Amino acid sequence: MKRTLIWLTLFSIAMGYLESAVVVYLRAIYYPLGFNFPLTNMNNLIAITEIGRELATIIMLAGIGIIAGKNSTQRFAWFLYCFAVWDIFYYVFLKVLLNWPESLFTRDILFLIPLPWVGPVIAPILISLTMIYATLILIYYNEKISSIKINWEEWILFSTGSFVVIFSFVLDCYHCIQTYKGEVLDAISHYTPTHFDWWIFIAGEALIFSAIALFYIRAKRLILAR
Repeated sequence: MKRTLIWLTLFSIAMGYLESAVVVYLRAIYYPLGFNFPLTNMNNLIAITEIGRELATIIMLAGIGIIAGKNSTQRFAWFLYCFAVWDIFYYVFLKVLLNWPESLFTRDILFLIPLPWVGPVIAPILISLTMIYATLILIYYNEKISSIKINWEEWILFSTGSFVVIFSFVLDCYHCIQTYKGEVLDAISHYTPTHFDWWIFIAGEALIFSAIALFYIRAKRLILAR
């Protein structure tokens, strides 16, 4: 387990560097004076390539979790862990290479599918820390009781919380598209973030923590009942 943790950490840190390196190249091309909103229009090939790269990143993180885990619970947990470490070190390396972000509350594009996810840098970092905490709980108790799995109530809470968090990231861009008179791509190219709904984000985080808490309580009871 210790060796697995070390290698998954190194793998995720390396992926974080690769991700930040791509951003360094893109900003040198499209944002030579520094990244800012609204987004600079990319040609279709670059835009499609960037979306494909994001999908490939998720597949790689999921794949390494599947390889590392002994069962479905551990595979999911290791995916969360790799995603979290990758995301945190992505920002660490951007700070080292570009001295960006200026602060934890600097707005960033987090993802592009189906709409741009935008939020202060601290938000994805908080989510990543939550993922690491969830991984520790899931792996620790699954090692003690190999039969314990995430039940349907916990899955519903975790999934709902995740969707609520995603909703908090895309809501501002969605409002821009609704109010902008033109095509969706034109609206996105003119989009400048104006508001991040912290209450929606906190609600999503609370649901995710509720799922983790239910799993923890159930695991503790099973151990005490032995």
